[in-house]
Amino acid sequence: MSNNFSLSESEWRERLSDEAYRVLREQGTEPRFSGEHVDRSDDGIYRCTGCGTELFTSDTKYDSHCGWPSFYAAEDSNIELRRDRSHGMDRTEVVCSTCDGHLGHVFDDGPEPTGKRFCINSVALDFEPDEDADGDGDDA
Repeated sequence: MSNNFSLSESEWRERLSDEAYRVLREQGTEPRFSGEHVDRSDDGIYRCTGCGTELFTSDTKYDSHCGWPSFYAAEDSNIELRRDRSHGMDRTEVVCSTCDGHLGHVFDDGPEPTGKRFCINSVALDFEPDEDADGDGDDA
């Protein structure tokens, strides 16, 4: 159930990097431990690279040691879950509900309180630092 954020394929190619296009529009996967957000621990919001929709917060991010950014909860109204039977597997795909971009997959092996592991490609995410975070460089 997309929210009608629709671009032509040529518009998507102009808007996204080659790697982001491959992941978001062609259901690709970036290599493990290669993404810029894997080890990120800053406070803030993770948004869809394709359309800017808020998807996850840093409060729900954790280190699952899987090689991709992992979250135990998502902004439920901003994602869709779809059955994915590609590559001989039966998984649940996570898609941005605004632009229909492929984000990653969700698994039932995450921590409490949800037991979920949203395993998301870094290239599908833009990070917006928390405005309240102390970014003045005056660390003691």
